[in-house]
Amino acid sequence: MNELDRKLIDAFDGKVLRKDLLHRIKKGTNVPTFVLEFLLARFCASDDQAEMDSGMEAVIASLQDNYVKPDEANAAQSKVATKGKHRFIDKIHVRYVEKEKRHWASLENFNSQRIAIGEKFYRDNDRLLEGGIWAEVTLAHNPIEEDDYAFHVEDMRPIQISRFDFERYCEGRKQFTRDEWVTIILRTVGLEPDKLSKRVQMHFIARLAALVEPNYNYIELGPRGTGKSYFFSEFSPYATLISGGQATKSTLFYNNARRKVGLVGFWDTVAFDEVGGIKVKDPDTIQIMKDFMANGRFSRGAEVIADASLSFVGNFDLSISQVVNSVKHDLFQPLPAEFDLAVMDRFAAYIPGWEMPKNSSAFLTNNYGFITDYLAEAFHHQFKHTNRYEEVTKRIRLGKSVEGRDEKGIKKTVCAFLKILHPSGTATDEEFEEYVAYAVECRRRVKEQMNKRKPDDEFAQINLSYQRTDGTEVVVFCPESKDASATQQPARTSLSPSEAGALDLGESHGTALDVTLTKPAELAEFAAVVTTPAPAQAALEPAPAEQHFTILYGDTGHTYESIMGPYLQGAKTVQVEDPYIRLPHQIQNFVRFCEAVLKAGTLRKISLMTSFDDTTPLADMNDKLDQLRQSLLEQDVELEINVNPNLHDREIRLDNGWVIKIGRGLDFYQRPSSWFEIGAMDMSLRRCLETKVDIFRA
Repeated sequence: MNELDRKLIDAFDGKVLRKDLLHRIKKGTNVPTFVLEFLLARFCASDDQAEMDSGMEAVIASLQDNYVKPDEANAAQSKVATKGKHRFIDKIHVRYVEKEKRHWASLENFNSQRIAIGEKFYRDNDRLLEGGIWAEVTLAHNPIEEDDYAFHVEDMRPIQISRFDFERYCEGRKQFTRDEWVTIILRTVGLEPDKLSKRVQMHFIARLAALVEPNYNYIELGPRGTGKSYFFSEFSPYATLISGGQATKSTLFYNNARRKVGLVGFWDTVAFDEVGGIKVKDPDTIQIMKDFMANGRFSRGAEVIADASLSFVGNFDLSISQVVNSVKHDLFQPLPAEFDLAVMDRFAAYIPGWEMPKNSSAFLTNNYGFITDYLAEAFHHQFKHTNRYEEVTKRIRLGKSVEGRDEKGIKKTVCAFLKILHPSGTATDEEFEEYVAYAVECRRRVKEQMNKRKPDDEFAQINLSYQRTDGTEVVVFCPESKDASATQQPARTSLSPSEAGALDLGESHGTALDVTLTKPAELAEFAAVVTTPAPAQAALEPAPAEQHFTILYGDTGHTYESIMGPYLQGAKTVQVEDPYIRLPHQIQNFVRFCEAVLKAGTLRKISLMTSFDDTTPLADMNDKLDQLRQSLLEQDVELEINVNPNLHDREIRLDNGWVIKIGRGLDFYQRPSSWFEIGAMDMSLRRCLETKVDIFRA
């Protein structure tokens, strides 16, 4: 224990923890850091080695007895049934089932979707309904056979501090210098600052910005294994990490069918992991994202205002040096095509993830830091209750090249640094300048990439600067691109190679600074690149034509998507008339049909008209279709179901004017002779029955 450890224990007794204890139990468990430290704080809040060793044994025993691994779900259920009740450490979710007009809970590793839960547990904790929370949950067995559930929640204790005193936190901070506080923050997240450069320490602090500053949007791209997503999956119970495939507007922003705000209304920070993998089929999603990133509000049938910050993290697999010196590529290369310049312009900062060290035990600390949950509560309090923007505005002086979004992004980054490192006091002039310089650099990195992409000079003012207290103006550069002419003076698209020589690069950048112009040889190279005709990607695809064909008996290669996909463009409503959506395999076909039409990205409603007879298992049919309806609601799509016992015809009508008639309806596949043969799962390999297909405009 060193002097800073003793000082920290004296100032924040009961709120600190020796971090090597976490490293000792972290391996082999899939439990977030803040959960493990919650247990460590309960059993190991001491500086006596014997007490800590005893506490470690208690933590390990608690995990073994209360944390259920995914493959032990059946044994866990048996334990509750045998003992009558048992306490678990798990992530608990609650969902509302409209058909039953009640809520059901589920634990991630308990493998039961129908755990009864009382209103008192979810009434005051919306995050149970939106993403779930980690908690100590006592499940009890229900012995009444007539009930439709076997387990119920008897007690629940969220794994987070019940009370937080911000004034006490600020008082404790006053006992430390700024550099000591940086050390404490980094040790809290498990790192030893003495093994990191000052610049890398700033990067790690910047990663925390979205947890303290509302409506703060940043991006970090870099190599794998540098801990980009750690702060959102492990550090704070107020942040949620989602994969790119889950980035739908109903999940993120607003579900019109349920009239419910999405994740941005319930979490301080929503982080996108592997941002390069985001697939956006509905252009509305990106437009809503732009509106939200700009001012924290959007309109989607209702005006919604929310504070959530958006963090975008992903991998960068190219050479940074080659990219900044390339006339074709930029540092936004991994982003999906839907992320246009308007989205990029809303990033307050671009953290250079390629400068971060790979995760290694060599960088871990054995010293004391805050219990993770305690610091997360401090950040959450500042996120919700403090605003440093006016303070920064009065103090900061930015150069003429700093435009509207540049200024906002820079100021919000500085606000975040003040909240993290100076929660109640003010920074010295030297410290404040350090934050401003870093914020300007991170915003310049965003603007440089946009300037390379834009064929005109809209983003040409890249020489962002600030003024020191003595009035000296300082132009801030990004280390990776400072000497890269392809980034500092990118070529502009011209009508012909001869016109490329007429570009006055110095004037177009609108800067009073002395700039080294591109050499003629380099300019010729640029002109050769930018004037090469690009593929006509924007050319409109030919409109689909009417079709009339026959699927022969035994044919393969026919799926709902291959038959109907080209005709779904722009369709918002699909009407299906098919009398044979009643038996389990027919309902499965209808589920596959719904999956196919969802891929169009514009669908809002599916209307099904079907039939039944005396042999139809109506209860089972209703149950399966209702499960599908609930599932579609999660995708913000309404399923309307009507029954007509006299229905005979089969027809699919799209509100864009196309009509699709399949003679056998959706049930035109042969039943596999075995569910373990090729074609049992992949419908493109499934043999078909003979049927006619007619596709025409109404």
